[in-house]
Amino acid sequence: MVKNRIRELRKTRKLTQEQLALDLQVTRQTIIAIEGNRYNPSLELALKIANYFDLPVDQIFTLTKED
Repeated sequence: MVKNRIRELRKTRKLTQEQLALDLQVTRQTIIAIEGNRYNPSLELALKIANYFDLPVDQIFTLTKED
């Protein structure tokens, strides 16, 4: 399972889901699904997110073992 820190990073920067979606050119529903770990972004979107937050991909997304 892929986990992410997008909600935490977004809140730290005081961004709304809507603003982040606009900036990344995706829908707010996409941001909601990614933050809820219900949707894994494409590689392209994961790289956009990493660039947006100026962090390496592996500091935003982590692979965890499923129990």
